[in-house]
Amino acid sequence: MPQTPDPHLSDPPWAAPPGFAIGLRRLAPEAWLEGGEARPWARKDRLLRAVPEKVWGETEGSRPGQAEVAGLVARALGLRMGRVDRPPLLVAARRVPDDLVLMERRGSDWTVSALSLSAGSFFTADEALGRSLAALHRPVPGFADNFLVRVRRIFDNLPDEQILERRNWSVTAWRGLYAPEAAAARRRARAQQPRRPGSGLYLRCERQTLRRLPQTGGILFTIRIHLTPLRALAGDPAAVAVFARAWTAAPEDFRRYKGLDAVTPGVEAFLAAMGAGRPETVTDPSEKASHDPG
Repeated sequence: MPQTPDPHLSDPPWAAPPGFAIGLRRLAPEAWLEGGEARPWARKDRLLRAVPEKVWGETEGSRPGQAEVAGLVARALGLRMGRVDRPPLLVAARRVPDDLVLMERRGSDWTVSALSLSAGSFFTADEALGRSLAALHRPVPGFADNFLVRVRRIFDNLPDEQILERRNWSVTAWRGLYAPEAAAARRRARAQQPRRPGSGLYLRCERQTLRRLPQTGGILFTIRIHLTPLRALAGDPAAVAVFARAWTAAPEDFRRYKGLDAVTPGVEAFLAAMGAGRPETVTDPSEKASHDPG
């Protein structure tokens, strides 16, 4: 499947401090939806026919929020969605590369009330539907103790006009956007016998945005995945250096959660081939140039 080059490689998510962080930044409204995929509905419709429960779900009472999502997406794209015999959030999701997740206050927590999830990173719609913030992030090390209260506060107090963005990254041997099983990706990584160091490995970068639904009070959470071959960094020594620093600095809980043990031999072989295999050799070429009189 052809992939759109990741527009964030010039400012990669791994350039941020290693480990887990909320890492939100404000977005201008015109930067909300990136676009870049000519026919997202073709990819999503194939999955909807093949594994509907894995890529779509809605709960009772979520249609008003879904309709507001569809309106926001239509205005951002300059389109009219029209009246169709489908859930509004699904209609909107077919027009954008992003996955769309509607979260609404149900009881004491924010809960996934509807979602179109065609590129989830090792989770599926049926696993997420109806789950709270706390339940969704239970596998994330330290989330309950360090982040849950803060994230709830962000959801509760997000201004209507504000859009927030965060990004994260991983390395995987799974080349498809639809990646339902982490175990399958690990098996593929361990079975690889690449001809060139780093071949068959991909940087899986995830761009997430949050925005309030002013009329219904929910939160729209978007997820956009970019897949880039690890070897795409090979022609840029500075990019290799930035990634190598992030890789060597990544804490153990981050590595376990991301399942990086399976790709470690391939990544480290690539970094060694690029001359960045050991922490002490990971230097920024621009820094070297500024200190090297020759």
